[in-house]
Amino acid sequence: MEYRQLKYILKTAEEKSFSLAAKKLYISQPSLSQLIAKTEEKIGAPLFDRSATPIQLTYIGEMYVE
Repeated sequence: MEYRQLKYILKTAEEKSFSLAAKKLYISQPSLSQLIAKTEEKIGAPLFDRSATPIQLTYIGEMYVE
C-alpha cells in the first residue's frame, strides 16, 4: 500500500464524502473514486458503504484503516 492511498482513504473517511475529500486533496472526484475502487478490488472487499448518506466505513474499511 502506498502512503497516498492511505492518505486518500483516511481523508474520505474523515469527510464522509468523496467530493469533499477530493476537493481538500486537490484531486478530481473521479480520480479519488477510481483509486479507492482499485484498492477495494485489490483487497476484495468494499471499504465504504456507499448506500448510506453520508458514506461510512464498512467493518472491513475500519479494520483496513487501523
